Amino acid sequence: MQSAGGLGGIALASMLGEETLRADEPALRVLHHPPKAKRVVQLFMSGAASHLDLFDYKPELIKRHGEPSDFGEHVEVFQNGLGPWLRPIWDFKPYGESGKMLSDVVADLGDVVDEIAFIHNMVGKTGVHSQGTLLQSTGFNRPGFPAMGAWVSYGLGSMNENLPTFVVLPDHRGLASNGTKNWDAAFLPSSKQGTIIFPSQEVPIADLFPAKQGDFITHQSDAEGVALINELGRQHAESRPGDKRLEARIRSYELAASMQLAAPEALDTTGEPEHVLKMYGLDNIPSTFDKEINALEETIYFSQKCLVARRMLERGVRFVQIWSGNDNRFPRRNWDSHEDINRDHGPLSRGMARGTAALIADLRQRGMLEDTIILWTTEFGRMPSSQGGKGRDHNPYGFTNWLCGGGIKGGVTHGESDQWGYKPLDRLQPTEVYDIHATVLHLLGIDHTRLAVRHNGVDRRLTDVHGHPISEILA
Repeated sequence: MQSAGGLGGIALASMLGEETLRADEPALRVLHHPPKAKRVVQLFMSGAASHLDLFDYKPELIKRHGEPSDFGEHVEVFQNGLGPWLRPIWDFKPYGESGKMLSDVVADLGDVVDEIAFIHNMVGKTGVHSQGTLLQSTGFNRPGFPAMGAWVSYGLGSMNENLPTFVVLPDHRGLASNGTKNWDAAFLPSSKQGTIIFPSQEVPIADLFPAKQGDFITHQSDAEGVALINELGRQHAESRPGDKRLEARIRSYELAASMQLAAPEALDTTGEPEHVLKMYGLDNIPSTFDKEINALEETIYFSQKCLVARRMLERGVRFVQIWSGNDNRFPRRNWDSHEDINRDHGPLSRGMARGTAALIADLRQRGMLEDTIILWTTEFGRMPSSQGGKGRDHNPYGFTNWLCGGGIKGGVTHGESDQWGYKPLDRLQPTEVYDIHATVLHLLGIDHTRLAVRHNGVDRRLTDVHGHPISEILA
């Protein structure tokens, strides 16, 4: 094991002074109010999941299926998605004591639906994936702003010095629109950005251990390399007083050294009890998959991320982001279902529902759900009208998010969409991403208006100048 880099970083940190050693402490020494939660899982369905086919039941669409769509106003769509009304692809049934109507394709969530607060009157600002994804991730629809996970990491600090505070588990097929900008720290300390982990890959964390071809490295050459890095770092620090970038780099070296011990153990799910693996659908994994995307494959990959997320949370990781749906080949096989909702949403939805339901149940049985927030996110919704007969176009005018866990009132629905699921029923009282972010921060003990950083002459915050905690869904 090569840990000298981390020790060298610590040595350099001591040379740079006590202030550097405190660089990873929380910005908020005292929380603004008593918290209900201390960690967050964000589930991000990249590509725009259809609220109409998963969570937001609209009998009028069933009644009017196939009739020419008439919205009563001019409608701007991303593509040519103003065909006839399209009924939900799957049937809906009531679940739980709340009687919440869920689509058959997410039936696994029925076992935990009474833990969930659904928000059906979400609105966005754009129908462009890259901008919509940034808006949900960072609160701004353009690059250059910190992700919510980075803000939480900055405000609250670490609960485990051997693992990152903010972990990102991308889709196994690739990154979403904007790539790493979705979990960037921007003008916050670089140490607050998300650390990418691919649980299903042979090398889950890039560059954590020496590459196989590095067998020529000796202990002496490694020590000499660390000594050179320390000398260059000392010269850099002396010539750039007040520059915090080296400080962040040192912290990353220290963290990497710690992670060489902690990360492999956290990622190793082989010791999980059989009943836990079965709950996640990971008890009978085939050696190969079909070339075509299928529900079993999606369940395994998504559930692996959910189980690793639970293990990370147990070990003190503050914020875990799980991504789904980044297969951008054509025909696209992701949540961006312009061509065929059934083909694309089917496997993704079943896999997501199985893994998510297992995560909620697993956290609940361990007593962790009461102080863990789970947030289900997508960048916008899809239109109630059809595109090409079997698909749906982008709909930033109305969509669904949901939350559960620490401080959330379960079994409730906040905000309604109109009869088509096109826009909020009350267009004067929509819910925006700022309200979601303000709610999450509130449950973590943070007043979203008071967590701010001065940048380029402006006091920047996650919620910009908007947002209020959604009191109706607070327990």
